[in-house]
Amino acid sequence: MPGFELFGDEERKEVNEVLETGILMRYGFDGPRKGIWKAKELEKAITETFGCKYAQLTSSGTTALTTAMAALGIGFGDEVIMPAFTFVASFEAVLSVGAVPVLVDIDETLTLNPDAVRNAITPKTKCIMPVHMCGSMANLDALAAICKEHNLLLLEDACQSIGANYKGKALGTIGHAGTFSFDFVKMITCAEGGVVMTNDKDVYIKSDGYTDHGHDHLGADRGADLHPFIGYNSRISELHAAVGLAQIRKLDRFLELQKKNNKALRAYLEQIPEISFRVVPEGGEDSCSFLSWFLPSAALTQAVVAEMKAQGILAGNFYWFANNWHYITNWDHLKNASSLNRLNQEQEAALLRLKTTSFSASDAIMSRCISTSISLVWTEDQIKEKGEKMAACIRKVLG
Repeated sequence: MPGFELFGDEERKEVNEVLETGILMRYGFDGPRKGIWKAKELEKAITETFGCKYAQLTSSGTTALTTAMAALGIGFGDEVIMPAFTFVASFEAVLSVGAVPVLVDIDETLTLNPDAVRNAITPKTKCIMPVHMCGSMANLDALAAICKEHNLLLLEDACQSIGANYKGKALGTIGHAGTFSFDFVKMITCAEGGVVMTNDKDVYIKSDGYTDHGHDHLGADRGADLHPFIGYNSRISELHAAVGLAQIRKLDRFLELQKKNNKALRAYLEQIPEISFRVVPEGGEDSCSFLSWFLPSAALTQAVVAEMKAQGILAGNFYWFANNWHYITNWDHLKNASSLNRLNQEQEAALLRLKTTSFSASDAIMSRCISTSISLVWTEDQIKEKGEKMAACIRKVLG
């Protein structure tokens, strides 16, 4: 899956150019940096590669989400509808701006169920945030229609689906804003980093200032910048941006390998009638970072997981239903409102309600789902061995 598998001379060259100047910060020091502006280059490459007008780099995918929410005006008293299957950063970002995460059921796209979204809308709803998990997407037409009907914001958390597209548009560029993560195990890595993408100039300007203490970045002298609003420090460094710049230039190759290897492995599981696969909405193209598949029941799925573990072939196969980071089942810290900083009353009450909220529809899906991560460096022999072992294990459990 991740670009770090093919880390090489290209990344070293970009990083060394920064080290040779000694200017590791993305802003200022115009003279000593000798024309080396890796963050600016990467932002331009992002707009050109993914087809958005504006891109603002951040220190992580989490801060990209926080920045996007702030720039969109999401805050205290607002509700953000999001899926029960995601990464913890999604709800962390919502809480960080003072808003309330409203978790709802998914469908077999492994993302937001539009009917569940519609049923969750209240007068406090401000934003719908699909999280495009494991390389593929939500039904964005349906969600966009709901947003239009109720005058809501659409914010795409596309951190796990770099390179996927929906009806010819890159994920992350379809809503009012979208985000990518460039952490170590994403399709493109900066080691740590993220980006806010938008076609709205106002959202971009606010994102630009918010990530750098509110600086307006309008003058030649950084020390004389004005501060139209309060900001924070979510800056990316030139070193991180340099890595990402080399990675984005290799994205087409990454996707080509990923799709080829995904298809080859899927061929082994397709021979088992009891297995079905995640739904990709019509018009969508999966980035193929994961092969997500379903067995007929939770009991059979758990038995397959146990058998794969016993045979030493579980590595790279994720049973999200029992995962501490990605599904609501084990998010006790969220359901108990366990926060080091004091939450507002609306946030705390909403989180405590999650203890008694039923996610039976999502449970019925996630308890039958296994996602297999796809490596860029597998050989044909390795895929054959992996596919045959997985298929044999599944058939043994199915009897």
